[in-house]
Amino acid sequence: MLNKAILHIRDIPRLWKRILMIAFDSVALSTALWASFSLRYGEWTPPTTLDQLAIVLTAPIVAIPIFIRLGLYRAVIRYLPERALWTVLQGVTLATVCWVVVIFLSEIAGRGVVPRAVPLLYWALSLIVIGGSRFLVKRLLWAAAGTRLSDTPILIYGAGHAGAQLATAIRRDSARHVVAFIDDNPALHGRDVAAIRVHSPAEIPNLISQYGIQEIVLSIPSLTSSRRKEIVALVGGLGVRIRTLPPISDLISGRYLISQIREIDIDELLGRSSVPADRTLLREMIEGKIIMVTGAGGSIGSELCRLIVEWAPQRLVLFEANEFALYQIERELAAVKDRSLVPVLGSVIDDSNVRHTIASHQVEVVFHAAAHKHVPLVEANVIEGIRNNVFGTRIVVDAAYDLGVQSFVLISSDKAVRPTNVMGATKRWAELIVQKKAIDAGSGGGGQRFCAVRFGNVLGSNGSVVPLFKEQIAHGGPVTLTDRHMTRYFMSIHEASELIIQAGSLSEGGDVFLLDMGEPVAITNLAENMIRLAGLTVRDEHNPDGDIQIVVTGKRPGEKMYEELFYDDATARKTKHPKILRATGDIGSGHPLNEALDDLYSSLLQRDEARARAILFSQIRDVESKGSDVP
Repeated sequence: MLNKAILHIRDIPRLWKRILMIAFDSVALSTALWASFSLRYGEWTPPTTLDQLAIVLTAPIVAIPIFIRLGLYRAVIRYLPERALWTVLQGVTLATVCWVVVIFLSEIAGRGVVPRAVPLLYWALSLIVIGGSRFLVKRLLWAAAGTRLSDTPILIYGAGHAGAQLATAIRRDSARHVVAFIDDNPALHGRDVAAIRVHSPAEIPNLISQYGIQEIVLSIPSLTSSRRKEIVALVGGLGVRIRTLPPISDLISGRYLISQIREIDIDELLGRSSVPADRTLLREMIEGKIIMVTGAGGSIGSELCRLIVEWAPQRLVLFEANEFALYQIERELAAVKDRSLVPVLGSVIDDSNVRHTIASHQVEVVFHAAAHKHVPLVEANVIEGIRNNVFGTRIVVDAAYDLGVQSFVLISSDKAVRPTNVMGATKRWAELIVQKKAIDAGSGGGGQRFCAVRFGNVLGSNGSVVPLFKEQIAHGGPVTLTDRHMTRYFMSIHEASELIIQAGSLSEGGDVFLLDMGEPVAITNLAENMIRLAGLTVRDEHNPDGDIQIVVTGKRPGEKMYEELFYDDATARKTKHPKILRATGDIGSGHPLNEALDDLYSSLLQRDEARARAILFSQIRDVESKGSDVP
């Protein structure tokens, strides 16, 4: 019976709830003041004179307007945050001070004397009654509704069918409770959906403040990337976590599950318009083939392997130098039934192992992802960077050519364009090695295809800024930038892997494919967005009380302010895939690349780092000066 009565009170109109709260506070404050006098004098008798009654009534007359001004009657008791106690403390204290002033003025007028202990007693009793009553009612309302006080208060952005389903699921089996809906449609504002009030986006800051909102869930499966960015910008600095439901194409169960609520990936805010993969290109490259992926345990290599096993290769050879990384990816892929996996522990600079692996498994397709790619580390370890990236590529390319591999795809980098660091220069050499071998394959008439795929940073890859920023944010900052004006191209690992395989299928031999990376992203904006997505605020001169500071550390050796994908945009040719471009030109059959490689190898044997650097960059300048470089 008590639960039904409490739930009935909860469902009465909001205006009547406010009237009841004001009436209760008026009686409670008058009673608290009368009790203060009674405690002081030790006489528990009600007011008997007109003066005594007037003094008692001054309590609510003074306090209620103050409470209204401080917003004590705007908050919904059921979702009252713990910090609302501070507002109650402020209101009661201010009301007590104002009451003392009123009584002081009345004493001057000869209306009597109030003992000095009464205001202190009145303040303490009012605080107990006003604050305690609200949190007692909150507990009763939650208990009656079967809701736990520990549940997280959230907002759902989107009051459509998806939002209603999500709210129902949350009521049923979640440690969250939905305070309100937010929707862009003005026709829904003020209405109830699934018994929950719908509000305008402009009310989000007020709702967060009133109810202690900790999380906002975007429940608009058809939400565009641009609108998602606008919403994140709107709520990003308010100190709440932003989560989302997956796209509607990913939801095949027909209803929304609590487990499908996830963090917003930073790549969802990049504004990229992804194009569905061409299934024919993927099938032609993978289905029924024996495929080897070098660097299979790395970020790009492992994602390539995950994608490849989905398309039923005859066998997938995982070639990896890192034992733990190989163990991890082999164990993960083993969960896919009816797939033949061959884990091979080895380095690409081990010629005999590479050749034995390709020959013994009759590999038909090679994706060469193995590389040292961390710019500062390669800059500090020039000899090893050249050995692995240049001569490791040469070993795998020569083995693939000699053993009749049908397709070879090198995973290159945008840092290979006009390189300013050793890592970029080694990747450019790797491209030249592949192009040179493609010329040999073309003249041999065996139908072998060698190509390279060049693209920018992939989000979440090993050594990229995204995992670094996440770690720094998790530790409370600061987030470190080398320069506030630096920009980079970004792409998700999954999209990059799909495009790499499709580019390989489009290869005519000797190609350098360029993946459309969209618009470059300012690293500062990336850092700020990641801080906001974590439910935190940026601490700067405009917001000195923010959570995470962004610190500029200065450019590192060999680091560019911005990256390029092209030497010359005008020379890139379109392919039948809108996100893949083909570079024109090659190094020419008469280019003395092999002699340059011999000189470079000699400097490695002598561990002459200065000479190795000089040869590395001079050869690239020579290719560029002859105008035979790819764009």
